Amino acid sequence: MKKLNFLIVMDEIATINYKKDTSLAMAWAISERGHGLSYCKIDDLWLDRGELQIDAKPLAVYRNPEHFYELGEMATVPATAFDVILMRKDPPFDMKFLYALHLLDYAKRAGVWVVNDPQSVKDCNEKLFATQFSDLMSPTIVTNKQSHIRAFIQEHGDVIVKPLDGMGGMGIFRLTADSPNIGATLEMLTELGTLPIMAQKYIPAITEGDKRVLIVGGKPVDYCLARIPSTGETRGNLAAGGRGVAMPLSERERALAMAIAPTLLEKGLYFVGLDVIGGLITEINVTSPTCVREIDDQCGTQIAVDFIEFIENRLAVA
Repeated sequence: MKKLNFLIVMDEIATINYKKDTSLAMAWAISERGHGLSYCKIDDLWLDRGELQIDAKPLAVYRNPEHFYELGEMATVPATAFDVILMRKDPPFDMKFLYALHLLDYAKRAGVWVVNDPQSVKDCNEKLFATQFSDLMSPTIVTNKQSHIRAFIQEHGDVIVKPLDGMGGMGIFRLTADSPNIGATLEMLTELGTLPIMAQKYIPAITEGDKRVLIVGGKPVDYCLARIPSTGETRGNLAAGGRGVAMPLSERERALAMAIAPTLLEKGLYFVGLDVIGGLITEINVTSPTCVREIDDQCGTQIAVDFIEFIENRLAVA
């Protein structure tokens, strides 16, 4: 097996959750398979006369919660010093994130494999991308107009509204035809009618969990993580207090994953988190999908290792 040089672009490593962080699992897999590993944040990416430079630090990782990483001395190296760059910066998808993707495009054009593909991450808003598969979704509209959303609420009776750039369940509201604060909620989310948001027919099966289905190299992982809302809560997101229970994929969930997998492969989206409620897609997460650690811990899988093996195999035949 050829030794590869990996760079992982992520948030400040000192702040990650040792028990849950998916990027750490990827770093373990890279290191334990004998590859080179370096680390940077998005503000360590910069251009010099049209070539991407990276202020990178060698990264060593350990399976010790008290001492799980060591960073070497920072050095400026060209992006072409790496075979693979993993873009693992967490949302929000703000202008800083967008600029980082533009910069990573320079690495891609120089022949470095950037995963997920930066152009496709720019193109595939995690809420809007799902609407390309609208037949697999709950009825959904995207608009900035209160009139359309109010009509949608009247038609379906029970609706979820959410921002297009939210994460971790932030900004998600459940509205029914008799909700007293429809106007105020929509004014806030649409910024007084200037910003489009998403409205989806409420799926009662959320009580059974908002299921994260991971798709690695175009293949669904055999287990998903059902993020079950806490009592009195609409959202299943772990960041919103949901409880994560791993379980085998249902036939329906596997079929959903296989239906979108060809599009993911075509777009260079090789590590993706599909959100499914009641057998219907709600979002397609392409920026920095998580839940690997929870599934691994409960099911004995090695999802990050499978991902790195996929990269090794692709580069071996390239």
